[in-house]
Amino acid sequence: MDWSFYNWDLISNFVIKGLGFSLMLTVIATLGGIFFGTVLALMRLSGKKWLDLPATIYVNGMRSIPLVMVILWFFLLVPLVIGKPIGAEMSAIITFIAFEAAYFSEIMRAGIQSVPRGQVFAGQALGMTYGQNMRLVVLPQAFRNMLPVLLTQTIILFQDTSLVYAIGAYDMLKGFEVAGKNFGRPMEAYLAAAVIYFVICFALSYWVKRLHKKIAIIR
Repeated sequence: MDWSFYNWDLISNFVIKGLGFSLMLTVIATLGGIFFGTVLALMRLSGKKWLDLPATIYVNGMRSIPLVMVILWFFLLVPLVIGKPIGAEMSAIITFIAFEAAYFSEIMRAGIQSVPRGQVFAGQALGMTYGQNMRLVVLPQAFRNMLPVLLTQTIILFQDTSLVYAIGAYDMLKGFEVAGKNFGRPMEAYLAAAVIYFVICFALSYWVKRLHKKIAIIR
């Protein structure tokens, strides 16, 4: 194959633009998912049925639906509800936050439950309120316990960003597709995309594995 045929500057522009959106979507969805996931986890652990029931229905419902279907729902139905289009990129951001919150909530719930009850009782003995106990005692320890799992879920989230291709959002996969069409090499473009996804995810997974070992040693 004559590699001089390709304009690598042009290809990199297509791909970097898409990679930028994929990374941005990953970061925003992770932060939003952790925030709302924590809220859902606390609702489920509150012991109050009026909080636990809706949170349980939401989490189990979202975890039972394919992500690509949720993406299409938000993209097609939200504009009908609000009366105006919101664009593929914004639709993807809203969808990923709403969807990932269900998965992060289960991670958060498991992390909170992993903290020894003695720690909770100690906080209560010091006169802390429920909110203070969670914020100052339980959640910091829970985050350390579940950090490797949170990062692993973030890697999966990055892989899932390729699904926004279904609504035409310009992610990294779309960048490779555009480059492939411009040079009449779609198969090579998709192969290159697979390699890049593999390299990024493998490197991150290796780093998470090493981090998990360090946390285990600290414990």
